[in-house]
Amino acid sequence: MQTSPARPADAPPRRDGGPIDRYFRISERGSTLNREIRGGFATFFTMAYILVLNPIILGSAEDKFGQQLDGAQLATATALVAGVMTLIMGVGGNLPLALAAGLGINVIVAVQVAPLMAWEDAMGLIVLEGLLISILVMTGLREAVMHAIPQPLKQAISVGIGLFIAFIGLVDAGFVTRIPDAAKTTVPVQLGTGTLTGWPMLVFCLGVLLTIVLVTRKVKGAILISIVVMTVAAIVINEFAEVKNWGVTSPDLPGNPVAAPDFGLVGAFDLFGAFGQAGILTVVLLIFALILSDFFDTMGTIVGVTAEAGLLDERGQVPGLGRVLLIDGGAAVAGGACSSSSATTYIESAAGVGEGARTGFASLITGSLFGLALFLTPVLTMVPLQAASPALVVVGFLMMTQVKHIDWDRYELAIPAFLTITVMPFTYSITNGIGAGFIAYVFIKACVGKAREVHWLLWVSALLFLVYFAIEPLKMLLGIK
Repeated sequence: MQTSPARPADAPPRRDGGPIDRYFRISERGSTLNREIRGGFATFFTMAYILVLNPIILGSAEDKFGQQLDGAQLATATALVAGVMTLIMGVGGNLPLALAAGLGINVIVAVQVAPLMAWEDAMGLIVLEGLLISILVMTGLREAVMHAIPQPLKQAISVGIGLFIAFIGLVDAGFVTRIPDAAKTTVPVQLGTGTLTGWPMLVFCLGVLLTIVLVTRKVKGAILISIVVMTVAAIVINEFAEVKNWGVTSPDLPGNPVAAPDFGLVGAFDLFGAFGQAGILTVVLLIFALILSDFFDTMGTIVGVTAEAGLLDERGQVPGLGRVLLIDGGAAVAGGACSSSSATTYIESAAGVGEGARTGFASLITGSLFGLALFLTPVLTMVPLQAASPALVVVGFLMMTQVKHIDWDRYELAIPAFLTITVMPFTYSITNGIGAGFIAYVFIKACVGKAREVHWLLWVSALLFLVYFAIEPLKMLLGIK
């Protein structure tokens, strides 16, 4: 694993570039202002889909009383929280990390939480979860857990996220799809619809090839160039071919590029209403699941992205970790307070790192673009997933290269690392991968007589993960629906 910023061959000599350079330590980390700007754009374009997808996920669900959230208000809330919290991460955390409504958590809110209570109560639950996460940070517990993780497992988390982010890119583009009736076959996923067809798929495949060539040739701005070129190609194709299967975002030229934001959902939450609607025990279990998912998803993302950026110190620790984790906890609170679901650090931030970003200045660019999206959503959501996803595939490869640092001859470390790496993409969850790795690591160490080598926080984490994985049987045992 890299322990210092990787300086490209064409990197300029380190020098004092003024107050911005000094504050963000741009030259010190071997970057340039141009790289940070390109990285900020690349991260935004690879995660801009959340402006469309989050309103779809939350807006299509009904609460206990049959009420639905307004799509336009959700789009505004999503952009607002992403913009503000990413800006705060840039200034306060000084890492190239962007935040937005967490995929997975928003599904839990829509499918499991909202049907048990009113939307205001569900979002109040998210605020509570964020406050508890923040308390864990302020007590030092969250940071201590991250420091207690053995180096091989940290490396495995980075590699697992690489595979996961590449898989996300393949799935988002439609290159890999679920088989409609998977019960009748032993194969759960397939290539396209069985074969690769349609203009969107051509855009994705050409985008992957273009990105590979540009990255291999070490072209400055490779990832961003690919996204822009393939978006233009998609717009041209869409104008002449009238393609209907782009997916969540379509490269349609907007009639009116400006859309007025609607802040109607900001502040629409009830902090303790869930307890009266669903009962104390049910609410406690829901908060536990939300905290564990948010806690370890963020941990894996921060470790993976900063490791790929070469920003971990000689002890394998993230610089300014306490501030970064506190900002992430605040993002969960903000997401609930604005009814856009818990906001968290995005693994798509790795796209910006792949473009050269090494500091929080890249996050200022990404956050500013989310701010623009409050008014220019029709323009900024023109990038189809087929044009942005190639970046995720190639960045996945870049993160995968850290697998060489794992000692595969030491089975007591290699097996937990293997489970971490494989479970992440196969279950579509960073948390599940980390949980599998933790449990295996603790179990193996105990069985070979090395239990004392395991930090007590890892024992506690492994036990919590056992509860997390067995939460449905536990709910049945306790008679909770």
